Amino acid sequence: MTPLATLNLALRALQRNKMRSTLTMLGIVIGVGAVVAMVGIGNGAKSQVEAQIATLGQNVILIFPGSVATGGVQSGSGGVGTLKLEDAKAIADEVPDVLAVSPGMRTSSQLGYGNQNWATSVTGESPEYFEIRQWDIVSGAGFTEQDVRSATKVAVIGETVARQLFGEENPVGLIMRVRNVPFQVIGVLRPKGTSVMGTDQDDIVIVPYTTVMKRLSGTTNLRMISVQCSSEDRTTTVVQNITDLLRQRHHLGPDRENDFMVRSQQEIAEMATATSRVLRLLLGAIASVSLIVGGIGIMNIMLVSVTERTREIGIRIALGAHGSDILSQFLIEAVTLSSLGGILGILIGLGTSSLLSRFAGWPTLTSVDAIIVAFLFSAAVGVFFGLYPAKKAAALDPIDALRYE
Repeated sequence: MTPLATLNLALRALQRNKMRSTLTMLGIVIGVGAVVAMVGIGNGAKSQVEAQIATLGQNVILIFPGSVATGGVQSGSGGVGTLKLEDAKAIADEVPDVLAVSPGMRTSSQLGYGNQNWATSVTGESPEYFEIRQWDIVSGAGFTEQDVRSATKVAVIGETVARQLFGEENPVGLIMRVRNVPFQVIGVLRPKGTSVMGTDQDDIVIVPYTTVMKRLSGTTNLRMISVQCSSEDRTTTVVQNITDLLRQRHHLGPDRENDFMVRSQQEIAEMATATSRVLRLLLGAIASVSLIVGGIGIMNIMLVSVTERTREIGIRIALGAHGSDILSQFLIEAVTLSSLGGILGILIGLGTSSLLSRFAGWPTLTSVDAIIVAFLFSAAVGVFFGLYPAKKAAALDPIDALRYE
């Protein structure tokens, strides 16, 4: 019997019980749809995190103050000012493959312009910060090294601050109050959206770090040092060289832990995507359970079908059909059920992802690979769970089958 004739026979058998076939496919439809939708949500979350990581800049290394033990008491991470301005200058002067360094300070401040007020963070940086972060200034200009040396009261603001304080007015050249200290706005940054931590990166005021030291905070401790490496390949070496240099400068012996943290952009990306990766695997695993349940349903219905069609099987064998023909017929029926269910499930999964993206605002990204794997997996479920009923049908004794009522 040709494969085409066997397929035609299997399809006719499924059409005789349309309602039962449809209900049998339902488990596969739900399973595949759930897998496609969940993987799309997971991939969308991963893509969003990667896009947020990209806003850090290119080949960026961040250095933060660490914890330190004093008198048997361990301070929290960042709780002690272990980073100094001299550390940033030493990194720029002594570590090879470093293109730019920006010492960073941060303080919370109340801003004012006219009768408008806005509370946000004021960040002190060097002019290299905009290059390190690859943060373009869409209006006006950035501050210079002369502004750093003079602790000039100038500021570059984010889009959120510009909108909240100045509305539709062009803020460049205007004077705003930072803790009642007048600052001239000299530039507006290109919008960057949310960060990896979910904060608004455009809700920011950037001024020379010396201005924060002398006019706003009165402290010389750094909150962060931003470093740009010459290439991604050299990042690991630069991180190690910075670690060695800071340990030497902070007089840390071999038995003492670092009182600072050095994180490359790759490390930050891996930490940020770890959660979404686990979530994606968990959602995919949960959705796969539906596929297994659907496969069990196929096996159950195929076993019932073998019992119901025992006499038909006996007649076919008596007329010259081989066991392989019977095996192929029932196996094709099972695979057809699961494959059709897989196609419908893919369409439902894509539709669900689109609806979630449109109405719930969840980022979704469904790849072609995920669709192909989902379809192949659904077909494999049909083969796996249909093989036993097919073998049982092929092994029937024709004499017993003909006597079956």
